[in-house]
Amino acid sequence: MTDWPILSTVTFLPLVGALLILMIRDDSSVGRRNIRNVALLATGCTFILSLFIWVSFDNQEASFQMVERAEWLNTGIAYHMGVDGISMLFVILTTFLMPLCILASWESVQKRVKEYMIAFLVLETLMIGVFCALDIVLFYIFFEAGLIPMFIIIGVWGGKRRVYASFKFFLYTLAGSLLMLLAIMAMYWDAGTTDIPLLLNHDFPESMQFWLWIAFFASFAVKMPMWPVHTWLPDAHVEAPTAGSVILAGILLKLGGYGFIRFSLAMFPLASADLAPFVFALSVIAIIYTSLVAMMQDDIKKLIAYSSVAHMGYVTMGIFAANAQGVQGAIFQMLSHGLVSGALFLCVGVVYDRLHTREIAAYGGLVNNMPKYAVAFMVFTMANVGLPGTSGFVGEFLTLIGIFRANTWVALFATTGVILSAAYALWLYRRVIFGALEKESLKAMLDLTRREKIILYPLVALVIFFGVYPMPVFDVTAASVDNLLNNYTAAIQSANDLARAN
Repeated sequence: MTDWPILSTVTFLPLVGALLILMIRDDSSVGRRNIRNVALLATGCTFILSLFIWVSFDNQEASFQMVERAEWLNTGIAYHMGVDGISMLFVILTTFLMPLCILASWESVQKRVKEYMIAFLVLETLMIGVFCALDIVLFYIFFEAGLIPMFIIIGVWGGKRRVYASFKFFLYTLAGSLLMLLAIMAMYWDAGTTDIPLLLNHDFPESMQFWLWIAFFASFAVKMPMWPVHTWLPDAHVEAPTAGSVILAGILLKLGGYGFIRFSLAMFPLASADLAPFVFALSVIAIIYTSLVAMMQDDIKKLIAYSSVAHMGYVTMGIFAANAQGVQGAIFQMLSHGLVSGALFLCVGVVYDRLHTREIAAYGGLVNNMPKYAVAFMVFTMANVGLPGTSGFVGEFLTLIGIFRANTWVALFATTGVILSAAYALWLYRRVIFGALEKESLKAMLDLTRREKIILYPLVALVIFFGVYPMPVFDVTAASVDNLLNNYTAAIQSANDLARAN
């Protein structure tokens, strides 16, 4: 396996599926079925192959593993791929969610099936590429190119306001990323390389770190998204098809958090330390404000979207707390949120496919005729609240401990988000699931189909498993996080010693 370019195989295998789909005619039901089968096979094989990355991964090694490198463009920019304990699990999360998205679209997407499946397969390649790229220019290409298929998915297969939502999503994220491109150019001029492992060991001047940090922050804050640049997310979620919302919440939002860890904290430690209070303030506002806004929503998708903004507030605080509990908790929270938020949007898709409305008031009493759905939805709701025994608790608890070590007042205000999340999540669950089954439109709704069970049951199992036994995640991330924080602490200490000497 040492000579097998496994990362490139996993990254570009979905494109092979897309090329096969291009050759299939979609002017008949048989053709459309074959397209769906090829998409499912391509994403399923990609997931199975990605598990070899986990099996081959050395948990004790902090450096990048399974590295692949080839000269590219003859300008010092290389095709350089590799994973460490921070990025590897996000690759697995991406490949795991994608087959579920294909299954979730099996019946709901009937028009332009070929283009839809191709868009998702291309998007999978670009998302995996972001987590594997070890050249900052290659990272930027993957990072930005991912906007295109998601823009198309929302704009073509979305709801009534899909064009508005897709352009808002595209323009917000593109505007932030243009500043990151300028920062990448400045980093190349200063360090003479675009290689990420070399940049991690390069000492950028303190004054330069501030502006580089701001430029990267502009891009990653929009992608997360952080308050106040979060307004594109509810619109995008509401208008996107179910599978689009799953990938948007499960993976694309995590690109911002991954970027903060890989670049902001690791490459600009002095600026990160100086600007941490700024991040804490924005994060606290996001947690409290968006939780209150979520309580006022009458659309299920919009409520979950605002919930995602609140939960990402814990992630940003945990990262810039810059201690082991905070960073480990932030990574775990992102992985858990990828499962939980994706599952919640899939649950919305189950009832939307039956009733074709997302209005909370249209539902009620579903426990009477959809008990299996009610149990699955309950598990994901409890995980979203952070109930002990679910994956949501582990991430939130660790981030709060990390924040408490950094600033007790910030931790105090952030903890109110736990109460607020319970308020809106349980309110939603009660309105949709409990009560008498009085509405005639609901009485004919059937419980989960076999396809829906195949989608939701693995997510239920993982949410509970990682809530009870999170060590498989921490075993992978521990060495890389320790190495990151040791370098961060050393940089801060060196700067302090230099300041005292002067």
